[in-house]
Amino acid sequence: MLATVNAQQTPSNALSYTDQALLHGIAKDVSAKRIEQDIRTLVSFGTRHTLSETESETRGIGAARRWIKEEFEKISMECNGCLEVFFQSQVISGESRIPNATEIVSVIAIQKGTSDPNRYVMMSGDIDSRVSDVMDSESDSPGANDNASGVAGTLEAARVLSKHQFEGSIVYAALAGEEQGLFGGKILAEYAKANNWRLKAVLNNDMIGNIEGVNGVINNTTARIFAEGTRNTETPEEANYRRFTGGEVDSPSRNLARYIDLMADRYIENLDTMVVYRLDRFRRGGHHRPFNDLGFPGVRIMETNENYNRQHQDLRTENGIVYGDTIEGVNFEYAAKLTALNAVSLAGMANAPNPPADVNISGAVQASTTLSWKPHDDLSPTPNNPHLKGYKVYWRLTDAPQWQYSKYVGNVTTATLENVVIDNYFFGVASVSEDGFESPVVFPGAAGAFGE
Repeated sequence: MLATVNAQQTPSNALSYTDQALLHGIAKDVSAKRIEQDIRTLVSFGTRHTLSETESETRGIGAARRWIKEEFEKISMECNGCLEVFFQSQVISGESRIPNATEIVSVIAIQKGTSDPNRYVMMSGDIDSRVSDVMDSESDSPGANDNASGVAGTLEAARVLSKHQFEGSIVYAALAGEEQGLFGGKILAEYAKANNWRLKAVLNNDMIGNIEGVNGVINNTTARIFAEGTRNTETPEEANYRRFTGGEVDSPSRNLARYIDLMADRYIENLDTMVVYRLDRFRRGGHHRPFNDLGFPGVRIMETNENYNRQHQDLRTENGIVYGDTIEGVNFEYAAKLTALNAVSLAGMANAPNPPADVNISGAVQASTTLSWKPHDDLSPTPNNPHLKGYKVYWRLTDAPQWQYSKYVGNVTTATLENVVIDNYFFGVASVSEDGFESPVVFPGAAGAFGE
């Protein structure tokens, strides 16, 4: 099927969007008070270091992960068992930060989708904490912001989203072993790949509660979204193709970040997100990276202004400066704001149809640009997208950070933008549901593919 669209730069082709009352409601349901309670509980375990106590009921990472699992199970009871909750573990040894055999145990909760359960979106936070010495498993290490805030946000997102049903599945992950080498993320990413998860988005939340930067800036109205460019799994052939067609700034992780940025503009009051064109902070890492390493789209969501006096520090006061990641450094309203951003983004993607696959583009030395994509197999006995309405084509100037123009083209597999020259823009395609939920935009070719 072919759609021909007269797509001159007129107001009718400005970016269009269907506002969703459901997402406004989800954003309002997020509770700063509940997030505060969860952060305080996690801090109360004294330390959550990966190598810390596992037998005590009141101290160490063992007590912390059992409490997290109990919380997910309580949430599941409230929604008549809608969450599959389990520990995911693997013994690691012989590593520089895990020299002796240690069981790395994450807590996973999965809310299965109603029509496309093998399509997943994920929110994660890190259980473990640390002080100045990364091997110090005995000293008090509250880890209030790094990263009790991310785990508390993940729990709260589960509380809010479990009240609703979605077409695709949502994973809530409290990952272990981050400070010792991103091991919880590696284990889950390998599990997702081995089990053929169609994992479309990983939203890693690492430090979402601090508003007072070490640079003196105090700001609760901005957040950062770190997103890598060219994906790690790109082949030499794909790299050569990309050299001539573009795609360096249109990886699935970058277009996932653009999607989240749009959600902030539409649904989160007084929050502006900054998409950072980098895998993570300069020469640093987070738990989205193991997923990116295997080719899954993933981003890191976090505060804009970090305070290094409150990260990876022994609890102490020197020269009038208070060091340590304590509860006093967390702004709970801000953590709730970033949690709400995660929740609406997860809900929007989970209710949207599967992103278009096998998107291609043509139009060299022509006056118009044509995009094509693979039709979804919605005539099968168990269709992935029973609520698919059709597709929307997006385009933007090549130096524009966000999509500028869009046009709904119907339930077709090919669309031509008349008098839009391919050399002057970047293009993409999104799937649209009957009630207006959209997938992230998919850039043509391997560089932008979200998979099947």
